[in-house]
Amino acid sequence: MKRTILSLLVTCIAPAWGNDWPHWRGPSFDGSAPSSGLPATFSPTENVRWKAALPGPAGSSPIVVGDSVYLTAAVEKDQKVVALCLDAKTGNLKWSAPLADGFRSDDRSNFAGPSPTSDGQRVVFFAGTGDLASFSLEGKPEWKRNVQKDHGRFAFLWTFSSSPLLHDGRLYLQVLQRDSSFEAHGEQKGEPNQKNESYVLAIDPATGHDLWKVTRPATAVDESLEAFTTPVPATINGRPELLIAGGDCLTGHDPATGKELWRWGTWNPSKIGHWRLVPSPVSNGANVLACAPKGAPVYAVKGGLSGAHSSEEALAWRSRLDDEDMPSKAYKDVSSDVSTPLFYKGHYYILNGEKQRLACVKPETGEVLWHEDLGGRTKIEASPTGADDKIFVMDHRGEVYVVKADPKQFQLLHRVEMMENNTKDLRSTIAVAGNSLYIRTEDTLYCIGQ
Repeated sequence: MKRTILSLLVTCIAPAWGNDWPHWRGPSFDGSAPSSGLPATFSPTENVRWKAALPGPAGSSPIVVGDSVYLTAAVEKDQKVVALCLDAKTGNLKWSAPLADGFRSDDRSNFAGPSPTSDGQRVVFFAGTGDLASFSLEGKPEWKRNVQKDHGRFAFLWTFSSSPLLHDGRLYLQVLQRDSSFEAHGEQKGEPNQKNESYVLAIDPATGHDLWKVTRPATAVDESLEAFTTPVPATINGRPELLIAGGDCLTGHDPATGKELWRWGTWNPSKIGHWRLVPSPVSNGANVLACAPKGAPVYAVKGGLSGAHSSEEALAWRSRLDDEDMPSKAYKDVSSDVSTPLFYKGHYYILNGEKQRLACVKPETGEVLWHEDLGGRTKIEASPTGADDKIFVMDHRGEVYVVKADPKQFQLLHRVEMMENNTKDLRSTIAVAGNSLYIRTEDTLYCIGQ
């Protein structure tokens, strides 16, 4: 009897990630969810369970934990970033709280770029201002701090927007930035007259205090040192790792200590200075994808490495450049400048958002099974989501594409405009929880279901 009661307690305490979307890249950290019963067709009026008006725009994506949806918004009239909690069944506002002061510092984005994260006990929000705050799931403030005040002014040309990650009892945050200060958009970037370090933080989720901080050096130059990627946990050939991409290289770290286990690089041997990195890494458990920017190849780094590597011997495969003589199945244009690839049901799906082309790729060899045009009119910077044998993605103007997740053939199941006004620059990734889709436009959150 005691054992049975203990088992029930453990079951109640452990997060039920099977029905939740607790992080920006979902319960498996690869963009996929084990959902079913999702509609293939929908619109702003069809298969809408509810829609909720939002107080402002954001590049962040919603997360779903239990019966709540958590997200952020930048409110221009108040010049604030707010944390929001909506009822997942009705869309009604459960609670809101101020997160940061300010709306934006440049014309590309606002301070509500990072997505929230949850461990099933609390939810943590982060803003491009450096404000980091934890709340109970019911909205009770737990702690708040500002990372710039604690560890120095951010040195990024554009607004910093890496998402935090709650995983295995730690809160992770990476800051991969320029090594020298400069001025941009009328502001001082970085600490003046001081060398800036890139670093990875592990924070105690209960207190907000740092558990460790490790520097993460790189040989990149200027803007190529900047990364808007997010830490990704993975088990590679049986070894737990924290994957970090940026500064022209990919590294794997011990999640408990932050110690660097291995690194591979570079995709930028000529030291181009404007190759900031946006796509986060993704793994199938045997290798790790890193997407070099600006139309450069995708690299699949072998799992199980140790130490530093720079040659292609450490690669399982890579996509080909335009002028390279490689096998015809290694198609060119398999590249991603912004969107993080999806790993779903044994295949990588890599989105070239500049050309609106989606590729289905064999993880072991890099063979491209299909590589097709979505038929879009504008770029895509959101990342693809996989669930219920479908792939969902939204472009800059709120047009959503639904593709069948079939490695044998490409099939566009649905294409619909979800925008209700002349929006632009939408970057929010579609979330999935249970049998519902959560689609964020500039001023509306839709819950889509049968």
